[in-house]
Amino acid sequence: MVEGFRAYAHRGGSKIAPENSPAAFASAVALGYVWLETDLRSTRDGIAVVHHDPDLDRTTDLSGPVLDQAWRDVSRARLANGENPLRLDELLEAYPDARLNLDVKEPAVVVPTLDALRRANAWHRVCLTSFSTLRLRAVRRWVPHPVETSAGPLEVLLHRTTPLPFTRLLRSTPDRLQVPTRLATSTFIRRAHARGLAVDAWTVNDPGDMKRLLALGVDGIMTDDPALLRDVVRSHGGWWPDVPPDRTRVR
Repeated sequence: MVEGFRAYAHRGGSKIAPENSPAAFASAVALGYVWLETDLRSTRDGIAVVHHDPDLDRTTDLSGPVLDQAWRDVSRARLANGENPLRLDELLEAYPDARLNLDVKEPAVVVPTLDALRRANAWHRVCLTSFSTLRLRAVRRWVPHPVETSAGPLEVLLHRTTPLPFTRLLRSTPDRLQVPTRLATSTFIRRAHARGLAVDAWTVNDPGDMKRLLALGVDGIMTDDPALLRDVVRSHGGWWPDVPPDRTRVR
């Protein structure tokens, strides 16, 4: 198991509270999690909202695309536990010692995300990721400070298929390869490490899969079950939060 291993609470941990809810993040931090994974959508008036889906229907009592509504309206939505959705700046403020893995879900949220990070001066404690390689390249061009990013799907493919001596020719500059478990093989991890890249696997909720990935030397695991992952990591001789957890509860 690698020193500096990252345990990520995926969307805060939907096994303990509704995904991306204040309660989920608070529970994960109380368990000792430093890394919180979440998703970002933009409102019509340019607010970065902690929310996965393009619309509100599945996880709140409201409906319709987030992007079509003002923050004033989105803020009134109720999650399954009665809490309201969070803005990115609220999450950053509530947990100033936490690290955030931020999935930039759409082009419209790129600028609001960077604005929130600038106001909080949080560049050093985030990893920006996206399923769009073009979106990630835009983020890398526009960030005013060095910031960690993961690879987009095309970049992952290039790193899987490009021979090691030609790595320097790749235009992409990710720090981490965040991949589904089926791609996190021993060969893939070994090749990534030879290139100086970390490998994180998602989304892992089975203890057997967690143990297998740890044995392969994966650098991080994302889970919906933070308590389970913590126990598995501890059983493998490590639980290394790199900063003391902040106990602040959002709202």
